[in-house]
Amino acid sequence: MTPRRNALKTAALMWAGLTPCLPSLASPETPFYPAAKPRRLVFPRDHGAHPDYRTEWWYLTGWLGQGPSAMGFQLTFFRSRTQHDPGNPSRLAPTQLLFAHAALAVTKQGVFLHANRAGRLSGTSLRAETADTGLQFEDWHLRRVQGPAAEVYEGRFAGEGFSMSFEASTPQAVILRGQDGLSQKGPLASQASHYYSRAPLRVNARVQLAKQTQLLEGQAWLDHEWSSQLLMPGAVGWDWLGINLLDGGTLMAFQIRNDKSEPLYAHVDARDRAGLPATGWRGLKWQPRGRWRSKSLIEYPLPMDLLVGEQSFQLVPLMLDQEVDARASTGGFYWEGAVRLMQAERLLGHGYLELTGYGAPLRL
Repeated sequence: MTPRRNALKTAALMWAGLTPCLPSLASPETPFYPAAKPRRLVFPRDHGAHPDYRTEWWYLTGWLGQGPSAMGFQLTFFRSRTQHDPGNPSRLAPTQLLFAHAALAVTKQGVFLHANRAGRLSGTSLRAETADTGLQFEDWHLRRVQGPAAEVYEGRFAGEGFSMSFEASTPQAVILRGQDGLSQKGPLASQASHYYSRAPLRVNARVQLAKQTQLLEGQAWLDHEWSSQLLMPGAVGWDWLGINLLDGGTLMAFQIRNDKSEPLYAHVDARDRAGLPATGWRGLKWQPRGRWRSKSLIEYPLPMDLLVGEQSFQLVPLMLDQEVDARASTGGFYWEGAVRLMQAERLLGHGYLELTGYGAPLRL
């Protein structure tokens, strides 16, 4: 590892909470970051980065191929603002950090391949543009291109023995979450984020595994979210779900949990194929149907059921072993994997499930 990469990694690990070298986060009484407040999101500006806020991510997940050759993939860029004085003239002052995670779940080989990176925003090889989606971490990238009939997200990532480049397009407008893009994460007004989704996205991808290259098609989902306070007191993490339904609709749901795995706050947002609100998923409840222990010895509530009134739906993982080891970047472990949404033996859709805060409380 080069001295430069080692220094960047050290700065990132400090911010992730793995060493106590940075100042503690601001308290509500002495705010350092702006709170998410009601406002009209303006595009393409709000596709870009919001560096004043404490944390932000662009989270793209999807399915490629079908049957026994199906693959799940995810690419996420995280931007974090520290409490270092932005007026500090030093080039080494880590005022803005960039993290990136990527993974491939390869059914045919039964392997979960993932990689993560951490560094300081430099404006050159590590960038988060503010005018539009434009993210780069050396040879990884995600950017939005406005075409004549559709918007296209272009991306690339690579790890040891694998790489993927893709185009994900949609002709549909953004899906604003919560109230016009302000998504509550707790009972207080300050416990909120600005949040929108792009789904479903049509994907064309080039996947390289060792020396084998495959051209695959599928569907994807993009979330962009920024906030300064996501977790209320007593919360340790969340469960989040994004499903592209076979009928063209989408289902997004999350619940924020305490250390007893009890929901403190929950929300569901279902849309029809035109992107309009659908009512059939109101009252959704999460119910673990088993426990799976990972290599990190963390137990996750997998598989899991979703209950809506008298109806029961199943979240069936593409494979159980989809735990992300993020200790070298954002810190800790979490489960983030491709799942099928089933009812009895009937397939309803494909998507991703994220389970955080099970091994230790999530630190943002």
